[in-house]
Amino acid sequence: MGRFQVMSMTDAAADRVREIVAARDGARGIRVGVKKGGCAGMEYTIDLVSEPNAADDHIERGDAHVWVAPEAALFLLGTEMDFERTTLRTGFTFHNPNQSSACGCGESVELKPADLKTLAEARAAAGAA
Repeated sequence: MGRFQVMSMTDAAADRVREIVAARDGARGIRVGVKKGGCAGMEYTIDLVSEPNAADDHIERGDAHVWVAPEAALFLLGTEMDFERTTLRTGFTFHNPNQSSACGCGESVELKPADLKTLAEARAAAGAA
């Protein structure tokens, strides 16, 4: 792999990102972040990206592009982004090792930041590879 990635995405998530980009002129991918809100304290945010921010972490699978806001990187370290269609909801889901609890609706989560040392070591290991 060679490059450090804060999180990964499944084929289903990559397919959905490609669909979103194909449907919108000028879109290059999506940006994942976190914000305070919801009953459990944090919510994931997803925005369309037309101009990538150099400070963001970039994740790629096939030609699907996802950027991660720097302030979200610690909360998303090791997360796998998926996409699912169920009878109740259709949307991106996040399998996040930093999640300590979630509310019943699944829209908000309690996240603890990953250890900065772990993040630095992972980045260094990727850089050395």
